[in-house]
Amino acid sequence: MKAHFYDKLRLGILGGGQLGRMLLQKATDYNISSSVLDPDPDAPCRYLTDDFVQGSFNDFDTVYNFGKNTDILTIEIEHVNVDALSLLEKEGLIVFPQARIISLVQDKGSQKVFFRTHGIPTAEFHLIDSVEHIGRYAAMFPCMQKLRKGGYDGRGVMKLNNLSDIGSALIGPSIIEKLIDFEREISVIVARNQKGETSAYPPVDMEFNKEANLVEYLYSPTTLEEATAQEAIKIALKVANELQIVGVLAVEMFITKDRKILVNEIAPRPHNSGHQTIEANISSQYDQHLRAILGLPQGSTQMIKPSVMINLLGEPEHTGSAIYDGLEKVLAIEGVYVHLYGKKFTKPFRKMGHITVLDETLEAAKLKAVKIKKMIKVLSGPDE
Repeated sequence: MKAHFYDKLRLGILGGGQLGRMLLQKATDYNISSSVLDPDPDAPCRYLTDDFVQGSFNDFDTVYNFGKNTDILTIEIEHVNVDALSLLEKEGLIVFPQARIISLVQDKGSQKVFFRTHGIPTAEFHLIDSVEHIGRYAAMFPCMQKLRKGGYDGRGVMKLNNLSDIGSALIGPSIIEKLIDFEREISVIVARNQKGETSAYPPVDMEFNKEANLVEYLYSPTTLEEATAQEAIKIALKVANELQIVGVLAVEMFITKDRKILVNEIAPRPHNSGHQTIEANISSQYDQHLRAILGLPQGSTQMIKPSVMINLLGEPEHTGSAIYDGLEKVLAIEGVYVHLYGKKFTKPFRKMGHITVLDETLEAAKLKAVKIKKMIKVLSGPDE
């Protein structure tokens, strides 16, 4: 695709959530027209796109007809109808990431087999057809059970401590994975274009909300020693090259206490662990994704300043119209960038926005982030 400002290009995005919203915000810098498909009439992308189509991104006909009215199609969520994408590809539409990659990532079992086949380090696992099948692998306990399809944001995952837990195991095709005694979880976001050119952002550390199993804090850059950080980048780039993906790819990894790196999961799209790149890196992950799928030169992934990203999650026991309590106090702090996702209603642990904190050192940014976390809450008020 010829590199120029794309004033006549129609970019289609399957999914109208916050990732699509931030992708659209960057796309406007390139004069790109956009269409977005999402089932929610009040999706975060609703008022930022030129053409919002309300409909299911899981329905074959809806996705196919939506795609026919675009020049290039991408995703902000992988739970989409890949049969429609495959047909669109065969008919000549540009689809990035490719349908076969989205199909692979939709199935956690296929992901794990891909890792094993291509020599990508990952935790020991077994594919499970039924709950009864789990009992064959007593030596795996304690383990994590993950549904092969449909899991998202901590759903579809369960810890099984021993054989007696099988009675409460998740129903459906799944994988069981040896429980890893890891020191930390990190993420590396990489990008690859059609020419096979790649780039990588510095690895980041992730801290999870244990109750919701969602990222609560993200620290950039990682505090890992340089050799381990570079090895993580090398592994992430290997995943991208083995997939031959076009676009951005997030590679989530475990770092064990003896410094082994094990790939946990991948996401072929912009990712929660890359939000901080909007302010903290020269080119954001959203810019990089657009550059990759449009055939533009890759941007610099160089870090500008250390940063902490705070996910703004809906407070427990709060459901209703969203109120951002403490927002003005937070905005008065230097080096703070607030991103609200345009979601009208909050519920417990729903991702409502994020805050990025930049400072001269990571430690200074962390101290500021702890202060900010106590200052701002996403509460609920009367429904409008």
